[in-house]
Amino acid sequence: MAKTTKVGEVRLIPITLADEIVPGASIADKLVEALRRSRQRLRPGDILVVKHKIVSKAEGRLVDLATIKPSAESTAWAEQYKLDARVIELALQESRSVLRRKNGVLITETHHGFLCANSGIDVSNVDGGKTALLLPEDPDRSAANIRRALKKKTGILVPVIITDSFGRPWREGLTEFAIGIAGMKPLRDDRGRSDSHGYTLKASVEAVADELASAAGLVCGKLNRAPACIVRGFLYDPGPGTVHNLLRPAATDLFR
Repeated sequence: MAKTTKVGEVRLIPITLADEIVPGASIADKLVEALRRSRQRLRPGDILVVKHKIVSKAEGRLVDLATIKPSAESTAWAEQYKLDARVIELALQESRSVLRRKNGVLITETHHGFLCANSGIDVSNVDGGKTALLLPEDPDRSAANIRRALKKKTGILVPVIITDSFGRPWREGLTEFAIGIAGMKPLRDDRGRSDSHGYTLKASVEAVADELASAAGLVCGKLNRAPACIVRGFLYDPGPGTVHNLLRPAATDLFR
């Protein structure tokens, strides 16, 4: 698909699942079944966006919190802010480093390189707080696996983006970020091109995978059963993209 500046209509089509995802389930099978039930189908040029929660569940990334023994430090921190010490301890285990620990908020760098609260560990929409859900071990690989499986089942090869909800410095509220990518370039580099006034762009590198993830979040909420959606009409750049293209190295990060 050629790079273009043409702007057209972009549609977001939610995919609603009928039942819970369990370890070992095929995400591709569940999505194809859901599309068939809703009389939808993948088309060439579509992009599939999937929330990480169903991917993590299918991959068995579940931890029984009863098996986690928090340290004295984690227990003291949790008691001070009325948190679950087991989740804090698990977040530390899943982190590469701790960036901030203040006012009850724990910001870590995960083993993947993501900067987020509690290493991305989630206890919502699992089983009421008994079990924690970890991020996929390798989200890019997970996206590639889903992409290949969908190609086998539908004959259509589409990019796949796996997302999670993160907070942001300087802004309130959560938004979706891409944490795994397969089949498209996550950045669009417009440097060297001219705007409508003839000015040559010098710093315009757009994080299109994150923008698509955030847009998909409008129809893939925590309170409905649509953990995936089709983005239709967006002209993406195909290629062997990886989420690591979106991660700013510490050497050029002015805020770490």
